[in-house]
Amino acid sequence: MSVITSLNKRAANLAQKALRLGGDFVHPVSDDSGNTPDYNDPNNIISPDGHIDLPHTVEWGEGFPSTTFLDPETGLLTTKTEGKPPLDEGTTIYDIYADRAERMGDEPLYTYKTNGEWVTKTGNEVLADIRQIAKGLMHYGLKKGDGVAFMCRTSYEWDVFDAAVMACGGVLATIYDTDSAEQIRNIVNNSDSRLLVVETTDMRAKADGADKECPALEHIICFENGGLDEIMAYGSGVSDEELDERIASIKKTDLCSIVYTSGSTAAPKGVEMTHEHYCTTALNLPAYMPKLLHERKNSVLLFLPQAHSFARAINYICVASELHIYIAQGIKTLIADLQVAKPSVMIVVPRVLEKVYNAASQKAGHGAKGVAFAAAVVAAQNYMKEVSAKGKAGALAKARRMAFDPVVYASLREVLGGRAQWIVAGGAPLDPELMAFFRGAGVPVHEGYGLTETTAPCAFNPLGVPYHQGSVGVAFPGFELRIAEDEEIQVKGTAVFPKYHKNEEASEDSFTEDGWYRTGDLGRIDDDGFLYIIGRKKDLIITAGGKNVSPGPIEEVIKRCEFVSQALVLGDKRPFISALVTLDEESLRPWLESKGLNRDIPMEEAANNAAVRAEVQKWVDQANEGVSRAESVRKFIILPEEFTQENGLMTASMKVIRPKVIKRYATLLNTQMYTNEEVVFETAE
Repeated sequence: MSVITSLNKRAANLAQKALRLGGDFVHPVSDDSGNTPDYNDPNNIISPDGHIDLPHTVEWGEGFPSTTFLDPETGLLTTKTEGKPPLDEGTTIYDIYADRAERMGDEPLYTYKTNGEWVTKTGNEVLADIRQIAKGLMHYGLKKGDGVAFMCRTSYEWDVFDAAVMACGGVLATIYDTDSAEQIRNIVNNSDSRLLVVETTDMRAKADGADKECPALEHIICFENGGLDEIMAYGSGVSDEELDERIASIKKTDLCSIVYTSGSTAAPKGVEMTHEHYCTTALNLPAYMPKLLHERKNSVLLFLPQAHSFARAINYICVASELHIYIAQGIKTLIADLQVAKPSVMIVVPRVLEKVYNAASQKAGHGAKGVAFAAAVVAAQNYMKEVSAKGKAGALAKARRMAFDPVVYASLREVLGGRAQWIVAGGAPLDPELMAFFRGAGVPVHEGYGLTETTAPCAFNPLGVPYHQGSVGVAFPGFELRIAEDEEIQVKGTAVFPKYHKNEEASEDSFTEDGWYRTGDLGRIDDDGFLYIIGRKKDLIITAGGKNVSPGPIEEVIKRCEFVSQALVLGDKRPFISALVTLDEESLRPWLESKGLNRDIPMEEAANNAAVRAEVQKWVDQANEGVSRAESVRKFIILPEEFTQENGLMTASMKVIRPKVIKRYATLLNTQMYTNEEVVFETAE
């Protein structure tokens, strides 16, 4: 039998298998049925264990029991996972790097690209760079508690400069590399930063004039103009003894960073973080999962923006472990970088997994290979659904899954480097069907949950836990989770933030009377202690790339257009931000006449009129000026009808009911707003 005949026969056999699977194939990304809600339906969530008597305790990490119970004081269902004992008073982020150097000083810590070439730094070399930069900052005059605003892409320079600011007691205020000039000034002013440090000349141009508009700001430093080398040169003027004395003076409860939750508003909320927050998270996970994280042969690839709390916390965790850290230059080179790093651990946002899936699907095409790929997707999903429902899959599901492993699943694993043991998706909700596909394909994707206010992870799926369809996992070590009477998820733990910077009102509103943080998210906890996200109390949008976007300020600007009645900014779990716009007929008709247009045209025609769209576009552009590219409205649709109480899209108090609008226009959104040809990918920022 020839090779071609053999391949054709295999394709035909796979096509037959696909047909036997029936018509249950649906792409797990961008479902256009219009019937799926914008959250996980709790009625469709299956607990594999059924009812379990409470309290229920299990050790997913040896020596770190997770317990689920009904709190006798509040009557609320609560779950918690024990963490390491409290840190010593003098524990700081610097200690994480110093400990790494002591344990593995001559072994690789970071590998990154410089001028297209991979460069490796050992633990000792990294610590030396941190110390030299810290001394340079001290020479400049940086004192304990002084603010330093920092704008830089994910890089080796980001990590060592961040650690250096921590070492000398500074307070790092994070700025995303895509933030606008207005956002830069807001953050510099809110943090009272004495220094603004940027990576590139383009960033420096955005920051131009900030030193005159921000009273506390004394100097702007640009790495691309030699700023980092200059700081390190200054370090020769400060002794090791002076630096060590400064390091020794810093306590775990000292403020070390202000991380901003949303740059969309004129007054972004800055989350106050201490050394204790980051160190608690960093030291808990390696102790919880030692077989994975304390294995020197394992590696991790970091590429998410370090200004994001999630990526930053992961970096500290990796330094505290024994993993070799590779730093990618971004999404564009990710596939190639994966083949170099061959990571055992990956931290991703859902959009990365969606891109991998879409690339595989497009490569398969629409012929016999396409049919086989569709069948492989269904086989993987059905396999995992049986695992979720029964604890294990049946013989038929196993056989179907095995049939596709060498043809479809193995290539997916190779694309991700071929050594992945734990891929954690966070920053935005992951489609449960997409999760089921990857897990069924032998790609170890696990979902977690966290917020900037919880130092990133507060729930996760560690290695070894049973698969629970749709769950974001158990409480992270050192955290307690509970479900309030209104189904809000509330969190408590050492790594939960104390307050928002200079925002007492928001701080007070964020905590219950008994000290639990109100997440604003809705969820449920099953008897086994697994958390499920079922919705959001707040309207905060989290894009597929993990960007948090506050829609209100953007909507307000668009509604300034004289004939716009409502603007609803969308983008939850989507690749980019969009808007649905409605017209005020009474205002529109005079405007049309003033432009020499027929004032009596039907509203359906007006919604598509070029002049009307151009006018709305002007206001969309103005709204976009105050936000980063990831937060900007890329596309809008003008609707021929308004949101009213009569059509059920507004409350009695004239507030738009966002979920009902999304449901009503689901088909429109999936067929016209978000199409495969118009996908735009933005990473978490």
